[in-house]
Amino acid sequence: MSSIRGDRRTFYQLLANTLLVSVINNTVWFAITFYVYLQTRSVFATGVISGIFLVMTALTGVWFGSLVDRHAKKTMMQLSALVSLMLYAAALAVYGAVPEESFTDPASVALWTMIVLLMFGVIAGNIRTIALPTLVTALIEEDSRDRANGLVGSTSGVSFLVTSVFSGLLVAFGGMFWVLILALTALAAGVLHLAAVRMPERPAAPGVPVPVGAEPSAEAAPVLGEPASAPAHAVDLRGTIRLVREVPGLMALIAFSAFNNFLGGVFMALMDAYGLSLVSVQVWGLLWGVLSTGLIFGGLLVARTGLSHNPVRVLLLVNLVLWTVTLLFPLRSSIVLLAVGMYVYMLLVPYAEAAEQTILQKVVPYERQGRVFGFAQSVEQAASPLTAFLISPIAQFVFIPLMTGGGAGAQTIGGWFGTGTDRGLALVFMLTGVIGLIATTLALRSRPYRRLSHRLGSGPATGAATAASPRP
Repeated sequence: MSSIRGDRRTFYQLLANTLLVSVINNTVWFAITFYVYLQTRSVFATGVISGIFLVMTALTGVWFGSLVDRHAKKTMMQLSALVSLMLYAAALAVYGAVPEESFTDPASVALWTMIVLLMFGVIAGNIRTIALPTLVTALIEEDSRDRANGLVGSTSGVSFLVTSVFSGLLVAFGGMFWVLILALTALAAGVLHLAAVRMPERPAAPGVPVPVGAEPSAEAAPVLGEPASAPAHAVDLRGTIRLVREVPGLMALIAFSAFNNFLGGVFMALMDAYGLSLVSVQVWGLLWGVLSTGLIFGGLLVARTGLSHNPVRVLLLVNLVLWTVTLLFPLRSSIVLLAVGMYVYMLLVPYAEAAEQTILQKVVPYERQGRVFGFAQSVEQAASPLTAFLISPIAQFVFIPLMTGGGAGAQTIGGWFGTGTDRGLALVFMLTGVIGLIATTLALRSRPYRRLSHRLGSGPATGAATAASPRP
């Protein structure tokens, strides 16, 4: 992409390396979820796994962000892969040490030992997702970082597509054995490849070349929101929150994204149940393989078109469309309507993600971007599991009875809206869409939106480089 200016060669190598590792980590996670259900037939067990995973992702975000800021980015990416490699190797040892029949019991110690090892191996990979957008700041010039962020979104789509296809096949043909053998081989290859990639550790000031492989100075000057006495090992959550609050409108943006994720937990909890009420499991799995191409094409579109000079407005306008889609696709029990709505949704998600990353890259000092990205991840990810845990019983015991049999909803609107389990779930989606539209409209008219938009137009953040220069 010639429109992306900066050290493109290093950036593309990092993208390829991150794609490989992300595919492997996601494959391991999908595979262990499938494997546990197939072995135990326990929906409760798979639900507990997903809930614990989301909670741990939220709890580790700030810590991982501090590691990314305090140490060389490349070192942390390598450490992330090596930790995953060791944990997967330990899980393979557990898998081979006990009879496979032991894994059919949902209370099996061996089963949960393997699950925990794999879970922490996958979570260790989140260090990369925090480090990568900070490296976009270091490698890519400011006016084309939005396009680079679009390519990052495309790699997520490719990872989702490949994972959706291969994880189930690997489990079907060899249980967890071939999944773990592939994971160990690919991670070893990723570590060796990244070792040969040379990169700067901080963006260059205009006109100043970046030494290849430069490490952050242990005596770096203090930046906004960080006291000079902060110890090198500190997570410094208080300083990170202070920094976020000092950027006008930034805390409101993170809170808005967290609220969106809170509403988005409805998709996590109910989408599979809604889709499987319309089509078979085989068709549903194939459909999501197709829908994942929306993430790929959406990211490529961002890389081609970029975002406007006001990514905050882009973020909110995209959310207006996303919540409108959420309101419209459940109007009828139609897999075609669902597929079209979800494809539009997937196509626009990279615009929202690229917009948020571009905002943080511009207004947050480079020295604190890891912690702010980690803080945002923690706050935003914490919302989804809360909704997922809450909405399932509410849908099961309130909305489904409302729209079935002699329920009040079935009697009132069932004549044109339809009745049945799927209509109860559809009503939840539609109410979620209405709430999302109201929240986004209010955000567009809010003072924090205007303040953050003004900050983005007034120049780069204190302590951040205005552009990244290609290495000589």
